[in-house]
Amino acid sequence: MHDTLKGKRILITQASEFMGPTLCEVMAEQGATVIASHHPLVHPDAAQQVVAEAGAIDVLVANLSIHAPSTHATEVSEQEWQEVFAALVDPLPRLIRAVVPSMEHRGGGRILLIGSAAALRGMKRTSTYSAARGAQLAYVQAVGVELAPQNIQFNAIAQNFVDNPTYFPAEVQANPRFQERLAREVPLGRLVGAREDALFAAYLCSDAAACFVGQVFPVCGGWVTR
Repeated sequence: MHDTLKGKRILITQASEFMGPTLCEVMAEQGATVIASHHPLVHPDAAQQVVAEAGAIDVLVANLSIHAPSTHATEVSEQEWQEVFAALVDPLPRLIRAVVPSMEHRGGGRILLIGSAAALRGMKRTSTYSAARGAQLAYVQAVGVELAPQNIQFNAIAQNFVDNPTYFPAEVQANPRFQERLAREVPLGRLVGAREDALFAAYLCSDAAACFVGQVFPVCGGWVTR
């Protein structure tokens, strides 16, 4: 076991979804005390409740996910748009309002969003999801600059083609069409491993990553940089 995160109390939201399980595992291995929250965050009061139940924390990992709709842009309904933004975007300012005062009191902290590279490269039939993920990244960049003077670093991982059960379950990975797409679109030639991604997240939550302010880090096997 390593001690990169020794002594840190880390709250991970939606811990049973998206990158949650691997993040919990890796950050505990790195010495952190992990508070795994499984509460949905759609309700306006949920974020405040989750943070209050966690107690004093040094790091918040905003792991937010929803199954991405594949609707044509002209057919996106009001309900779809609202539901996706309610799941991915609306919880962020609520989490910030809930967690920042105590971090300021403690002299600083880390906030890391687990976002998506769908915001960085256009894909057909993903307008709602990509827009919401884009709003997340814009929010991180703006608020990251605002929080930096308080010694609170707020950054984001923008990932795609990372092994996780929400977006790339086993049945998707086994599909020959997906394997062809992976070989065609991802220079790495494979999915980024869940642990590879989580270890990078752990680094961004550590004291060694104190110099990053409002930054977005693509983790996608070269998908957005090819």
